[in-house]
Amino acid sequence: MSFENDRKVTIHVTVDSSMDEVWNNWTSPEHIVHWNFASDDWCCPAVENDVRVGGQFSWRMEAKDGSFGFDFCGEYTEVVKNKVLEYRLGDGRPVRVEFTQVENGVELKETFQGEDENTLEMQEKGWQNILNNFKKHVEN
Repeated sequence: MSFENDRKVTIHVTVDSSMDEVWNNWTSPEHIVHWNFASDDWCCPAVENDVRVGGQFSWRMEAKDGSFGFDFCGEYTEVVKNKVLEYRLGDGRPVRVEFTQVENGVELKETFQGEDENTLEMQEKGWQNILNNFKKHVEN
């Protein structure tokens, strides 16, 4: 599948926690439901996550008022525990998440190909908000 917009977006956050905690919170459904949304008026009520090459994932994202929702889904193409996750979204776009130990915790760097429906700036803001929610969840 090709996209008019082939530019990639990279976002990052540093989480003050151990690598094992960061990995566990990133990959475990019981944690994903608490951080995987871009704003407080959204939620992630259901998660399936088979973290292995060829494994599928589906994360339900919904407005809390029930007005809109969608399944964020795809297939893992590379899994190296505590290092990297790569996956291909259902529409074919690639995503790479890198986990790097740094002096004050773990840096997550996420690179994704933008879709054509929303501006890259809007997509970057939404994905960054999700990373910021992840940081808050792990550090609390």
